[in-house]
Amino acid sequence: MGRSFANMHIKSKSLEKTIEALRELSEGHAQVLGKSNNEAQEIKVVMYVSKSNENWISVLHDYFVWGTVKEIGKTLSRLIEEPVMTAGYMNEEIFELSLFENGDIQAERIFCEQWTRDEYEQLTEERLNDDYLRKALDIHNEDFDDFMGITSPEQAVDKLSELVGMSLWSDWEWIPHEETLRKRFGKYEF
Repeated sequence: MGRSFANMHIKSKSLEKTIEALRELSEGHAQVLGKSNNEAQEIKVVMYVSKSNENWISVLHDYFVWGTVKEIGKTLSRLIEEPVMTAGYMNEEIFELSLFENGDIQAERIFCEQWTRDEYEQLTEERLNDDYLRKALDIHNEDFDDFMGITSPEQAVDKLSELVGMSLWSDWEWIPHEETLRKRFGKYEF
């Protein structure tokens, strides 16, 4: 068992607009966060939010894991008029990068070795759209080609972190243990 994480990033310059969309997600769409609407009213939904740079706002939550974060990103993209990127990294074998806009998946790329694809028989991208991916991530052509050629999940996370100017190595479980994450992320209760 290797390291795993899942997180979500909104391409937005407005932290306030993002916080309002997260509030709407928490209050009106609690089921995608693993809660019934009654539970959401009784128990506060806690999210950790960071304005990672001038273009991206990062979000962490305890229900974000590989397999759930995509549905949450898809739902949030219906509530906010900005692209939403989800990242799921599982056991150092798979890095799944998905981009949503207006409730639809626009692009997805899975970084892994061929043996991993063979082992996980259903491991395929939902939608390949490299032009959208490059444009949404604002990556120059030559850098994008290098990035897309990576098969190592760890190297793909490192390279994408470098290209978008923010660390994707973050998960809500790590916050108590990593001072840099505690400084970077603010706690919000909805």
